[in-house]
Amino acid sequence: MLKTIWFLLWGILWAIYFVLDGFDLGLGTLMPFLAKNEQDKRFIYNAMGPFWDGNEVWLITAGGVTFAAFPKTYAVMFSGLYTALMLLLIALIIRGISFEFRSKVESPGWKKIWDTCMFIGSFLPALLLGVAFANIFKGIPIDANGVFQGNILTLLNPYGILGGILFVLLFLEHGALWLAFRTTGDLQLRSGAAAAKIWPIKVIVLLIFLVYSAISTQLFANYLANPILFILLALPIIGIFLSRIYTGTQQWLKAWIASALTILGTAMFGIIGNYPALLPSSINPAYSMTIYNSSSSTLTLKIMLGVALIFVPLVIGYQFWVYKKFSHPLTPKNLEYEEAY
Repeated sequence: MLKTIWFLLWGILWAIYFVLDGFDLGLGTLMPFLAKNEQDKRFIYNAMGPFWDGNEVWLITAGGVTFAAFPKTYAVMFSGLYTALMLLLIALIIRGISFEFRSKVESPGWKKIWDTCMFIGSFLPALLLGVAFANIFKGIPIDANGVFQGNILTLLNPYGILGGILFVLLFLEHGALWLAFRTTGDLQLRSGAAAAKIWPIKVIVLLIFLVYSAISTQLFANYLANPILFILLALPIIGIFLSRIYTGTQQWLKAWIASALTILGTAMFGIIGNYPALLPSSINPAYSMTIYNSSSSTLTLKIMLGVALIFVPLVIGYQFWVYKKFSHPLTPKNLEYEEAY
């Protein structure tokens, strides 16, 4: 039971990260297409500014839980997917630096460099996360010793690439809706229009991904064995339709929350579909990293659960305060300060 609890916590932490940092990654990717001038770019930076580093706490937490609760899975993941994870880390570092360095020199060329870094540091993580998790859903080639039998190109299979495209689209719409919520005037209208245009493409890709998953993976096995689990599919379905309805009525915050529900439900659908495997093996299911052969001791899991029950609510409370404090509509007055936020 304890191992199952930690499996669910592991999945929820990853899903929360996708929801919170997803709109940051989407905004950074959209910036070259939405921003017409310097003021638009600064509005976009300010829309992300107070939140992005707090959002990434959930990535660190998810990685930390993987290390502490399922150390063997962590070892296999970070050795087998080393190149992809290093690219992800480098891209996130570049993005973080962009926030701080962009305003240090008053030069169009200097700012263009960091705007380009912001785009790369946003698009690449969104794509890599989608590719990585799609491959986890499909199964990665790990042998009996937990050694990855492949390379970075092995992950770039059709299913993995489709997962990367899906994540990018989910985050693009999520980011556009957040910007529409935080801004006013022409930039808000353009953001809302972008979200409306992305929505049908996202739905088509998501449907293709689900069909491909049914054909090429074992994700639906748990659901067919326990049909009540199909209730989980209600989350992304409800989120998809509500986001379109609220976008049409320009209720931006509600549309963003609905988009968050779509991302959360999609991620949890795949994670629950893999249970009890954390890293399924495409070579032989017996070689998979599961909650039974890769978890820490019962004592460790108990101690960690106590710590999590104390500190996770504190982090949630702090982030709730930050979002409540800084989620006001941006105005030109907010741009008087030269830093990112």
